[in-house]
Amino acid sequence: MYTDPIADMLTRIKNAVQARKAELVLPYSKFKAHLAELLKQEGFISGHAELIGEHKVLQINLKYGPKGEPVISGIRRVSKPGQRIYLPADRLPRTNSGYGITVVSTSKGLLTDAQARKAKVGGEIVCQVW
Repeated sequence: MYTDPIADMLTRIKNAVQARKAELVLPYSKFKAHLAELLKQEGFISGHAELIGEHKVLQINLKYGPKGEPVISGIRRVSKPGQRIYLPADRLPRTNSGYGITVVSTSKGLLTDAQARKAKVGGEIVCQVW
């Protein structure tokens, strides 16, 4: 059993992108589904679906450019179970000078750093994607 399911999800995405996979399947949770939806809205993945079988799983369809280059060039977990990172809205980091996103878990749900700044809410820094 792993202790950090979000880090597991991000590692699976990173490994699938490096292996040029079209899709990946991982155990389902509401948090992972919301994170996948946020990645889809920001254009980092092409889609996701909830599949019900013996166990509920989340299928993520990865996105590649016209020459086959991956859209996700990097993904990193920031807040970990051993060290949670919380920041107010005015101190949220910009990933790659605004070319990436920082995912923030707020009282209003999962938001990107830009959305959290606009709503003036801080929270736990989940990950950075660029």
